Amino acid sequence: MIRRHLGLVLIAASLAVGACNTVSGAGKDLQSASNEVKEEIKD
Repeated sequence: MIRRHLGLVLIAASLAVGACNTVSGAGKDLQSASNEVKEEIKD
C-alpha cells in the first residue's frame, strides 16, 4: 500500500515539476513532495 501511495506521489510531483516555470517553484514542489512522502512513511 505504501508503494502505491509513494508511486502516486512521485508521479504527481514529476507532473508538478514539469509544469513549473521557475527554479524556486520547482524547489517548493519538491519540498511538498518530500513532505508527502514523509507522511506516508509515518503511516
